[in-house]
Formats: sequence, structure tokens, C-alpha cells
Amino acid sequence: MTLCRVEGSVVATIHHPSFDARKLLIVQPLDEHRQVMGESFLAVDMVQAGAGDVVLVNREGNGNRQLLKMGAQVPVRSLIVAIVDDVTPHV
Repeated sequence: MTLCRVEGSVVATIHHPSFDARKLLIVQPLDEHRQVMGESFLAVDMVQAGAGDVVLVNREGNGNRQLLKMGAQVPVRSLIVAIVDDVTPHV
């Protein structure tokens, strides 16, 4: 799981059928102090996240296929699975 902040959304008129009726968002990875870390990437939204939300993203393909229940041919690598209310880093 990766902690991320939603930066915005992506609109595509032509896409794989597995993306039908699904929101595609740009997410920025964060560390435990909510500081930017790494490069942004795209993730499919399952939790109705919006710009500015801090979210948990599953970046493991097989786990995402199981969550989406769509079989082995789903081209989804990153899936937003939770909106984070608070982060308390251990010192």
C-alpha cells in the first residue's frame, strides 16, 4: 500500500472497457509526514476520492484484480482503496 494525495482527475474518451464507469485519478506518493516522495501516477478510484484527499493505493495487480472481481485481463495496476483521515508516524 502507498500513501498518496489526489492531485486531479483524468478524462479519456477512448479507453479499455474495464475502465467504463470508473474514475481515473492522478495521485502523488507521500511519506509518513505527508511530504512528497517519488513521481505521481494514475490510479482507479474505488472510494469516491477527490482532489486534495489523502488515500491508500494498492499497487499490486493480482490484488486489484481480486478486488475488482473482473478476471485476469484487467489492466489496472493501481487502485485507490481507502481515504485516510489521519496519519500518526511512530518516532
